[in-house]
Amino acid sequence: MKHRALSLSVAALLMAAASPSFAGKAHLDGLRSDTAFDQFIVRYRNGSAERTDRAAIDRGLARASRAIVGKRTLAVKHFRRMSLGADVIRTDRKLDRVDAETLMRQIAADPNVEYVEVDVRMHPTLTPNDPRYPDQWHYFNPTTGINLPNAWDKSTGSGIVVAVLDTGSTPHSDLNSNTVAGYDFISNTTTAQDGNGRDNNPNDPGDWFTNWACGGAPDPQFERRDSSWHGTHVAGTIGALTNNGNGVAGVAYGARIQHVRVLGRCGGSLSDIADGVIWASGGTVSGIPANQTPARIINMSLGGGGTCSIELQNAINSAVGRSTTVIVAAGNNNGNAANVQPANCANVVVVGATDINGARSVWSSTQQSNFGGNVDLSAPGSGIWSTLNTGTQGQGTETYASYNGTSMATPHVAGVAALVQSRRQAAGQSLFTPAQLETHLRNNVRPFPATPDQPIGTGIVNADAAVTAAVPPPSAPVINSFTCSGTGGGYCSVSATSSTPMTYAWSGGFSNSCTGPTCSNVCGTLGSFTIKVTVTVTNSIGSTSADAWPFCQRSW
Repeated sequence: MKHRALSLSVAALLMAAASPSFAGKAHLDGLRSDTAFDQFIVRYRNGSAERTDRAAIDRGLARASRAIVGKRTLAVKHFRRMSLGADVIRTDRKLDRVDAETLMRQIAADPNVEYVEVDVRMHPTLTPNDPRYPDQWHYFNPTTGINLPNAWDKSTGSGIVVAVLDTGSTPHSDLNSNTVAGYDFISNTTTAQDGNGRDNNPNDPGDWFTNWACGGAPDPQFERRDSSWHGTHVAGTIGALTNNGNGVAGVAYGARIQHVRVLGRCGGSLSDIADGVIWASGGTVSGIPANQTPARIINMSLGGGGTCSIELQNAINSAVGRSTTVIVAAGNNNGNAANVQPANCANVVVVGATDINGARSVWSSTQQSNFGGNVDLSAPGSGIWSTLNTGTQGQGTETYASYNGTSMATPHVAGVAALVQSRRQAAGQSLFTPAQLETHLRNNVRPFPATPDQPIGTGIVNADAAVTAAVPPPSAPVINSFTCSGTGGGYCSVSATSSTPMTYAWSGGFSNSCTGPTCSNVCGTLGSFTIKVTVTVTNSIGSTSADAWPFCQRSW
């Protein structure tokens, strides 16, 4: 009898091994929470009916489709056979990530299925056709650029407004359609050089000067300076139209630029800049109409000496309180950024500059990127091509030019910040707070090729790493707290977080009054005792359980 039992067992094992009685594999790597799905690849096992009978495929798909509950029945049909024998199937409507995973798991449960995976839609890694793009090494250099092309496949900055507090705007075909209404905050008419004070026109008439008008004599650099069109150049790096066969590309070309004019002839006053920060972020400035499109990112490629002004710090704090991230240049004086404001203000992201070799930028014996412990990270700031104007004093025609400075590094980081926030918005995630975004940018950098001669942050801003990490991959629910009390008939409550919708299952206790994250009357009608209550929280990725032991006590 023992011999016969052993023989039967061996026979059963051999039969199990010979028949496809085990489930297939559902490859879920292609699922993303910000994408819809309607096409999948299924590989049926050799020898199965589905390998030769298309009707058998449709029958199995019909069974699997019943797991998707909706307003109308889901139809899943065979589409075509691939060259290596796998089959492409299609649904008659697009599925979100949760339903797509449910369908895939149901298909994989068929013992005739070897595996199922998403028929992932590929996109070209964008190489823009802008004629000057090959000159923009700072985007694509494999070791010292900001790793931008791969990031464009995930985000372009759509839905985010970036305010440029600078010299204002000039008409430019690579920028015009990417701008929203701004404002001119220069209150001094001499500085403004446009014949008036504050108004709703941030047009840049030029910041030229002659005859030592800005002081500094006898230093020749203060004798005369042509207009810089600085704001136009900064804006182009952030948001120039891209892949339009014209000029240069912008880091966040799907974002919108808001010009807030605060710099003119001989610079700009701190009081005007502080007001500009408040208005750009959606705050109220007396006598100025409300900003209808508040910026979530502010770029300030400007600076001056001294400790951070109380008024400027208050303005920055006000902007941060409205969830606007303020990104500022470290300065170009080859000194410690702690001696330059707004780089030495709190609650700002401070940006240093690097060159094509990844070293701290050096433009002359005295003009080098500032450095120090308050510099958060760096970005390319040498040989940066962007939008400009040909005028030496007043406006001429649009053009493009290469500039140097931490002023040029800062808009790279502002653009990446816009890409990050846009990616989160598209995925249905709340935007990072300014503090979270600062940490995120600092943590997702490209390492310096060699240790810089002075500290300039955690590394070179890495667009693709920052955008990729902006939306964490889906995971099983996390139970943050689970509490039960025996009072009042017994009551339990669970708090959990999840990247996808959750369901709750309760066990233990004596109650059927369990709805979602709460369960009441767990003690039933019995006397004093301690009872175990278990809750299981499930999402499309997995489940997490927790136990509690409320003490139930009844009055007799």
